[in-house]
Amino acid sequence: MGPYHRGLQRLVADLNRLYRAEPSLHQQDCEPAGFAWMDCSDAQQSVVAFARFARDQGRLTLCVCNFTPVPRHGYRVGVPLPGLYREALNSDSGFYGGSDVGNGGGVHSDPQPWHGQPHSVLLSLPALGAVWLTRTDG
Repeated sequence: MGPYHRGLQRLVADLNRLYRAEPSLHQQDCEPAGFAWMDCSDAQQSVVAFARFARDQGRLTLCVCNFTPVPRHGYRVGVPLPGLYREALNSDSGFYGGSDVGNGGGVHSDPQPWHGQPHSVLLSLPALGAVWLTRTDG
């Protein structure tokens, strides 16, 4: 088994672990309150962002996907709540065979409205990758 195969196995295992551990990713799967687009209209840069919510709406996970082979630095995404958005999973992690373009473990939100949301986060998005960030009050 090659290094890319092992990296993909680790990524799938970690995605499954995150899904089981994070209530925002499974509690309201079939409920409209469990999902919201943050941005699905940036066709020019091929980036989409959405949030998943637990029953406790303060517990959310932000997922941002970059579908181009170009990293995006300083990419702003609107978020509904202030706080620390901890990088829970980055598909570009070196652990999975990626190049480690990421957000240093997490980012604090800014009170700058964006995408129709009252707050926003400034992110580094890996090329052809996705980042999942979980919100805390910190």
